[in-house]
Amino acid sequence: MNQWHLTSPERESLLAFLRKLVQTPSLSGEEGAVAVLVMEEMRRLGFTEVRMDEAGNVVGALGAAEGPVLLLDSHLDTVGVPDLSRWTVAPWGAELRGDTLYGVGSCDMKGGLAATLYGAAHLLRLGIPLRGRLVVAAVGLEEPAEGTGTRILFEEDGLKADWVVIAEPSNLQVVRGQRGHIEMSLALQGRSAHSATPELGENAIYAAARVIFGLEILAEQLAVDPFLGPGALAVTDIRSQAVSRNAVPERCEIIIDRRLTVGETETLALAEVQRVIAREGIRAQLRVIEEDMHTYTGKTCRIRRISPPWAFDEHHPLIAAMLQSAREAGLRPALDKWYFATEGAYTAGVAQIPTVGFGPGDPALAHTCDEHVNLEQVYAAAAAYAALAAHLLRK
Repeated sequence: MNQWHLTSPERESLLAFLRKLVQTPSLSGEEGAVAVLVMEEMRRLGFTEVRMDEAGNVVGALGAAEGPVLLLDSHLDTVGVPDLSRWTVAPWGAELRGDTLYGVGSCDMKGGLAATLYGAAHLLRLGIPLRGRLVVAAVGLEEPAEGTGTRILFEEDGLKADWVVIAEPSNLQVVRGQRGHIEMSLALQGRSAHSATPELGENAIYAAARVIFGLEILAEQLAVDPFLGPGALAVTDIRSQAVSRNAVPERCEIIIDRRLTVGETETLALAEVQRVIAREGIRAQLRVIEEDMHTYTGKTCRIRRISPPWAFDEHHPLIAAMLQSAREAGLRPALDKWYFATEGAYTAGVAQIPTVGFGPGDPALAHTCDEHVNLEQVYAAAAAYAALAAHLLRK
């Protein structure tokens, strides 16, 4: 038997734990019950350190107190279920159909979370001595504010890591990059007037329409990266303000969702939009959206809606190690990229720590009705995590 493969008792235990995770709702900002489950399972599996920080993030560790650190990073929270009628299974039922487990968060990303715990525990069971530390983290608020939980671990809790694995669903492919993300607010100022005499005012909606047309043209001219592909821009919301329905609106706000490819920055993205505004000669205020969010423990986090893009060379040592470890676990991985944002926005995009994505589940199933994950992928991910930890940390 391949030493990295989980034993039958390990697989049964992992499945039981994963079902409990899925059966326990953990909407963003309401992750407390799942956090307790994770801590209890870490202790049961023999992690030498298990703690929860002020924000409710859970961290477990094993190995040497000194030396290099490998972080396996997951998130606790899931999206909600706006329309139960569209599900053919109970969203929190953790129903099994053959080798498939159904339920909210099964793919994104409780399958990956369970696999990180059991990959670490499998390494512990093998008795492989480590020259460094293996850390498993489960953070909150990823869905509405990717990178926030992990930023707190590093900038407030003092966590350090030499390598990071993001266990988001990748279909067991090795992800070496993802696009960045900015959410902007553009507020356009007009002048109110009665709608019977609109020529006496300045219609902020008309001003917004001219800008939106310019943004549509801009979206076709964005930079293209050979690996991550082009940047993207979309107007995703528009709101106006008028004293009544019989008045010319004096204010209009549009929300711009901007996806950044490698080489694009916040400064560049803002300047592109400012040029569109300047061409139209419009009074407007452009800003990156900032807002407060609250963790389930009551901590207030100021969120700035920007995530830098990141990509590592296909020959980077961590990418090569993840590929080799997945092969040792019996897989045949290829290199891939993510189109969505993850906690790697902080570890790679901000902190510049070597980061790789690798996890069970099809990314296309995230946030969908009848979300599900293949259990064989979950078991294989755990095996690959154990192999990678041994590759990087073995004495």
